[in-house]
Amino acid sequence: MRPVRSRGRVARVLAAVAAGGLAAACTAGTGGPGAGGPKAEAKQTITLWHGFSAPNEVKAFSMALAGFHKLHPNITVKAVKGQDDEKIIQAIRGGTPPDVVSSFTTDNVGEFCGSGAWQDLTPRLTADKVDMARFPAAVRAYTAYKGKRCALPLLADAYGLYYNKKLLAQAGIAGPPKTMSELAADAKRLTKRNPDGSIKTAGFMPTMNYYEYVPQHLAPLWDAHWTGPNGKSDLAADPAWTAMLTWNKKLIDWYGYDKLNTFRHGLGQEFSADNPFEKGKVAMAIDGEWRTKMIADEAKGLDYGTAPAPVADNKQNLYGGGFITGTIIGIPRGSRHADAAWELVKYLTTNTDALVTLADNIHNVPSTLPALRSPKLAKDPQFQTFLNIFGSPHSATNPASPNGGAYITTFQSFVTDSYEPGKAGNLAAGLRATDTKIDRATKLAGQ
Repeated sequence: MRPVRSRGRVARVLAAVAAGGLAAACTAGTGGPGAGGPKAEAKQTITLWHGFSAPNEVKAFSMALAGFHKLHPNITVKAVKGQDDEKIIQAIRGGTPPDVVSSFTTDNVGEFCGSGAWQDLTPRLTADKVDMARFPAAVRAYTAYKGKRCALPLLADAYGLYYNKKLLAQAGIAGPPKTMSELAADAKRLTKRNPDGSIKTAGFMPTMNYYEYVPQHLAPLWDAHWTGPNGKSDLAADPAWTAMLTWNKKLIDWYGYDKLNTFRHGLGQEFSADNPFEKGKVAMAIDGEWRTKMIADEAKGLDYGTAPAPVADNKQNLYGGGFITGTIIGIPRGSRHADAAWELVKYLTTNTDALVTLADNIHNVPSTLPALRSPKLAKDPQFQTFLNIFGSPHSATNPASPNGGAYITTFQSFVTDSYEPGKAGNLAAGLRATDTKIDRATKLAGQ
């Protein structure tokens, strides 16, 4: 799985569809056990929409579904690859949804649950006595909204630090940084410049529009919280955001904003063999577990290591954790085979062998603690880092919202368009204004 990069666009689509009556358009299915359609024991065919499309991903799903069919020979699963949230939303709105849906975008859980577009699974979980403790706390957080658990996790992403061992050794650096002050110092030692002062090799890229170096992936490293006790945006009140942005701006200024921007625009695409970390143009980078597989395929000679991302100097107890997110799966309103759909959802999200099969072949983190400990799970040293991050009690995710990830997009726009270029003026005032903008949009979305 690779991260969804179109948060703002998806959030706008969700808001527009909700305004057009998403919940009202979905009349079939109550979401409770035994609600609508044939019982799970009846012979039937159900449809599963998922977003995976690469040959290895499709093959992994076929392998996992073969295990399901052995347990439920009466249920045939028709899997449809390459489906995204927009297609899912339109099918639900049109009253012709598949029986099971999967999404890469955990930011949209608030809308899926809040509108009733995805059925609340709590009655089924309770009836089947599914132990939710098998999922880490952060995973439980990103699959529910306001008491409604309309999704379950299906594989996960964990974010950590990739570092070029050769470049670190050349700079006399013994190992990866563990604190932000160490990261800044190492980034400066690793950076090489051309005679004209332009950047030849960057020790680290501190601009928040560089690939996976984005606010939501950084928040757990600073113990920064998006909302306060009252549920409103907390950017100005939480000192961690100010500390993060101040640290970041100092490192940007050391590079030179214009030089850093010019260097960034000359780098290769994130999801290609020209990725700058894979090419040795960037010495350290925040990235997800999938990069280990890409390096194995595209940069076999790269001598690199992985580690948890550095944390704020005053939050060293958090080291070892990080940001986690993942694929989600659920039953849409209007599913015509809800009972059989639940059996499939339950199997794919709780069966250890199925999760290990998916994880080993798609190269994502399995989303339950039992699967994480399975002896069948491939655990090379570089990938093990991300398994550890996923299992850490210090890992976290961002909160669900009724308008998806719009609050993240709003904050990131303030950072990259105003603060990083030096146009924001007073930081505290800028954060307060951003809070106001986020709260207004959230209220309009139905918070």
